Amino acid sequence: MKLLAFEIDAAEKVYLQENLTVDLHQEYYEDTLSIEALDNKQDTTHLVVFVYSRVNTEVLDKLPNLKAIFTMSTGYDHIDIEDCKARGITVHSVPFYGENTVAEHTFALILALSRQLIESIERTKTFDFNPAGLEGFDLRGKTLGIIGMGRIGSFVAKMAKGFDMKILAYDAFVKDELAREIGFEYVSLEDLLAKSDIVTLHTAYRPETHHIINRESIQLMKKGAYIINTARGGLIETSALIMALEEGILAGAGLDVLEEECFIKEEKELLSQAFLKTCDLQTVVQDHLLIQDKRVIVTPHNAFNSREAILRILETTIDNIQTQIKGEMLNLVK
Repeated sequence: MKLLAFEIDAAEKVYLQENLTVDLHQEYYEDTLSIEALDNKQDTTHLVVFVYSRVNTEVLDKLPNLKAIFTMSTGYDHIDIEDCKARGITVHSVPFYGENTVAEHTFALILALSRQLIESIERTKTFDFNPAGLEGFDLRGKTLGIIGMGRIGSFVAKMAKGFDMKILAYDAFVKDELAREIGFEYVSLEDLLAKSDIVTLHTAYRPETHHIINRESIQLMKKGAYIINTARGGLIETSALIMALEEGILAGAGLDVLEEECFIKEEKELLSQAFLKTCDLQTVVQDHLLIQDKRVIVTPHNAFNSREAILRILETTIDNIQTQIKGEMLNLVK
């Protein structure tokens, strides 16, 4: 058996080589998959890719002995799934890896805002230890509104319970058992915005969620509330957020994503050389008004980026490969 892997950096190569215990020949390349790179690779049985490597009919024709494809991503629209099914090739993904990681970053933003952490640090750097004007607020007893109660939203809810917060949730899919287990209440989007002291976004970005927070909905928010976004920039209409801050509707915001960012499907793309070649984020957001606002904390789409989360992508890929070789089908794409 032979494994061919593309878009693998030096550290990932070492980790995969050290931890893949099955008997197969391994070849790794940092570049994206190309037709030319498949010359004389007809004996490849297992293929590893990331989102910039397109696996289409032309690629599959070059690999007649291919048995399985493993993408180091949650999404898989760079792979022709139907053609793979027709050829009996299984496709495996990494469905989850950063739920608690993003939730922890969400609370890092909430706590930084609630305790004026950034301003406090900046003062002490200039040897100013005067606490005047640095009054914060307790999270205990506050209402946290979570838009999107999926895996990340659920982790956020569990953390909020530890702070003794009241939790409201809005989601297209109501899970009563989850609500009872964690202890939160499903409400309409309008009620959530009106009653929440802090609103945090954890829903997927789709046409129906584009600008779910807009000039109309943001005016429903509780005066003096805060908003957190660690999901996708397009969920919030930027001009609406600026307007809400200027008019005192919102007291502040914590943003790990901005609407002006290049379109990102997978967070791991941000670590890819291919992404850096196609998107200059510094130029894109250089004049962004929110970055200059002291009531706003902006982080560089980094909520996913923990040592453990990146390792989980590699470990899940290793599990996918090793179980497939043993005849099992882990994280199989439907």
